[in-house]
Amino acid sequence: MQKQAIGAPPDIELAIPKAPKNGYPALAAWIAHDPDNESYVFRKFDRLSARNLLYLQSELIALEEMLDQLDRETQESKDVGLRLSAQRWETFVENAKDPSRPENGRMELAKVLQKKIKEYHEALLLQSQIANLDRPSSRVLTVFRNWFSGKNRDSKSYEENSILSGRAKFMLDDEKDLAALRPPTDKDALSRFLQDHWPFQDKAYPDPGDRTRHFLERHVIWTVAFISIVIAAILLIGAITSLYFVTSPGAKLGMISGFTVLFAISVGLLTNAKRSEMFAATAAYSAVLVVFVSGNLSYNNAAATPP
Repeated sequence: MQKQAIGAPPDIELAIPKAPKNGYPALAAWIAHDPDNESYVFRKFDRLSARNLLYLQSELIALEEMLDQLDRETQESKDVGLRLSAQRWETFVENAKDPSRPENGRMELAKVLQKKIKEYHEALLLQSQIANLDRPSSRVLTVFRNWFSGKNRDSKSYEENSILSGRAKFMLDDEKDLAALRPPTDKDALSRFLQDHWPFQDKAYPDPGDRTRHFLERHVIWTVAFISIVIAAILLIGAITSLYFVTSPGAKLGMISGFTVLFAISVGLLTNAKRSEMFAATAAYSAVLVVFVSGNLSYNNAAATPP
């Protein structure tokens, strides 16, 4: 490292933080530089989570059996104070202060139950949220694996191929155990296609050895929105215009069927609509066409009728 002369202006190159070349600092920096945070992909540890829940569940089962046994002993006991403690909380607390009373041990057991069942319920709720996390898309996982293994990195700029060593280098092997913390907002077919084949990409990570390219998700969202608006306008205006110039009732019914099928396909490909929403939108669209055709047929029949 060169020394800086006294009184000289600070070296700009030294002030710019250089990208780390290897290990956890490099991986963390690469993950954080994704503009849409799609690279936040981590393991869920489903097998370990299930085992933890099973252990907690077994502990609660054992506590439940102990409490049931104590309840049976209380019912069969001739100790009036013990039986009253099972009916009155204040008596139970008062008797539990005496170390010689059975309520003392039962109070300790109740405290253990409070902590353990809270831990179990929190684990259940957290696991429920984790289970609902989406897996990373094949595009994101492929890019992550390529960079992680060294395929998207300049070998001259890094010490070794794999960014991590030890058991951590297998972190991306099990695709089913991975979770994407920030999946794409739109998951329709057109959005996925554009995300996989978006032509306007740039380099977001300031490292000459990194060949990863990024794109902004909002650009895809705007493009899909524009295409959706154009197709929706074509299907509505085009259908009404075509039906206006067709005079054959049979041809009009056939055109209504065709346009309805095209509309249903466009809704399925361009939106994230559920099945019920797709049925509702398609029914509303076909109803508009049927009402237009009915009014047009009535007008043509009235005009064709002689006075």
